[in-house]
Amino acid sequence: MTESRSLPISEPRRLQAQRVAVWGNVFLIVVVIGMVGLLGRVVQLKLAPDSRLAAAVGSPMSTRKEMASRGDLLDAAGRVIATSTVAFRLFVDPESADDPTTLALDLAPLIKTDLIELDRKIAARPNSRYVVVKDVLQDWQVEAIKKARLKGVGMEPVLVRHYPHSDLAAGIVGKVGFSHDGLAGFEKVFDAPMTPTMGQLTFLRDVRRQALWIDPQDYDPGKDGQDVRLSIDLVVQEIAEKRLRRAVEEFNAGGGRMIVMDCRTGGILAMTDVLNYRPGWTEQIEDKFREIHPSLGRNRCVADPYEPGSTFKPFIWAVATELGKARLDEELQTPAHTGWRTSYGRMIHDAHYYGPMTWRMVLVKSLNSGMAMVAERMSHREMQEALRRFGFGAKTNCGIPGETAGIVTSPRKWGNYTQSSVAMGHEIAVTPLQMVRAFSAFCRDGTLPAMHVVSPQFAESRSPNQLRISRQAIPPAIVRTAREAMRGVMEEGTGRLAQSEKYQMFGKSGTAELPRKDRRGYHRDRYVASFIAGAPFEEPHIVVLCVIDDPDKKKGHYGGALAGPVVRDVIDETLSYLGVAPDIAPKDEGKALVSAE
Repeated sequence: MTESRSLPISEPRRLQAQRVAVWGNVFLIVVVIGMVGLLGRVVQLKLAPDSRLAAAVGSPMSTRKEMASRGDLLDAAGRVIATSTVAFRLFVDPESADDPTTLALDLAPLIKTDLIELDRKIAARPNSRYVVVKDVLQDWQVEAIKKARLKGVGMEPVLVRHYPHSDLAAGIVGKVGFSHDGLAGFEKVFDAPMTPTMGQLTFLRDVRRQALWIDPQDYDPGKDGQDVRLSIDLVVQEIAEKRLRRAVEEFNAGGGRMIVMDCRTGGILAMTDVLNYRPGWTEQIEDKFREIHPSLGRNRCVADPYEPGSTFKPFIWAVATELGKARLDEELQTPAHTGWRTSYGRMIHDAHYYGPMTWRMVLVKSLNSGMAMVAERMSHREMQEALRRFGFGAKTNCGIPGETAGIVTSPRKWGNYTQSSVAMGHEIAVTPLQMVRAFSAFCRDGTLPAMHVVSPQFAESRSPNQLRISRQAIPPAIVRTAREAMRGVMEEGTGRLAQSEKYQMFGKSGTAELPRKDRRGYHRDRYVASFIAGAPFEEPHIVVLCVIDDPDKKKGHYGGALAGPVVRDVIDETLSYLGVAPDIAPKDEGKALVSAE
């Protein structure tokens, strides 16, 4: 076998091979450097483009909003008054669609909406890449759009506010706007604590806008808003609303107001305000915003003062008794047939004339003449101090928006005429809120409670160092005396039609002339009928005030006859619901006890 031998490479060929290898390496290095440079330029253009290209290139990062929920509004028992859920909003991007002119035609059948209206919405903004066509989609609409996979059609999550009990307590609960911020009522008052902190996720994306990289530090889950528990009890609220509305309709009144308060804690259990527009009447009460939505109207229980009439007498009567201006058994020369003339010549009239009456019976029978007589024994300063003690002329600061301080004549303008008028509940205007707070002094130990509309736990968490101070209005001994006299109102006086068969009530009626809309005096045939009461007698739990605004005089106008039964019914239902045992024995049971003895 012959062995092959490699021939030596000639020098020229060897040198040529070396040159080829060198240039090949150089070319390879140049190509690698070029590719690295090109890749670096691409990265630079993506991450930090020149200012002249930035607008066209856009950011390689995407940020997606992570939804957080607005806090719930809860009632005193934890029932949901207002809550939020996540829904979807439908929008279109005509530029991304296959054919913008047929976008409405493809979309309308999916969500079952009017084709022409939808097409007009899209056509109205031809250059926009974000056209909202439906604010809130239903579940079946969401599924239909997902299955269709139409280009240029998108959905984004949004918060939707729900009110499970519809318009119940709408006037005080309020509502939220398009951006889920509070517009009125408690929704506005507690907007800050209930507003959520929205989360977000930032990530690097590709050309298809899909995530390439997510840094854990770029994820913020957000935080839900804080729940707010109110002192309002939805069951009591429904009781008050139904009964008040029935009375307003029964007496064809221009409106009505009612407050139910827990006199032990100062918590407002119910607050309602009704308006009734009557054809052919020149209404004295107007609220145009309420016509837009019930929650947008002003809350007349805190905003609109009214003249309380005889419901105001217990406050002056109690202070005059405390000051020793009259004794309970002192007989006053109240008139038997006609009015009584004051020392400065003013004639004071009573609704009914009974002849001389004791100071106790002046309150029971609601005699203007007797109140004016004792008012003349008080100094102007003493009368003014009585108003201050019970908190009249000042806001309660209970947290409800729109509250006014009422109207009290200033000391500079105070005269003998004012002195007599205020003693009868005239020439003074109070809010229903002020009235229930002041009357609660007769239900407690003579102190005024610190009123509130939120649970004490929530209030404490918001202002941990805030002291809730009660103010002494009258001594405890006078409380018992006044309460006994007002029980007499229910048994012997103007509250007889409002007596309960379950609970011993103590209260006072009032009937005042309605002020003219132009503020030039009063109507002589239009009235404000009111009634206020507490119960049970020995251990009062609640105070209830009812104001019937401008009732049809043909159907009645006295507070004891119109507002009294409303207060009684609300007291009966509310105390039964709260589990308070009746303090009046049933009639059949009472007869059985008598026969057994």
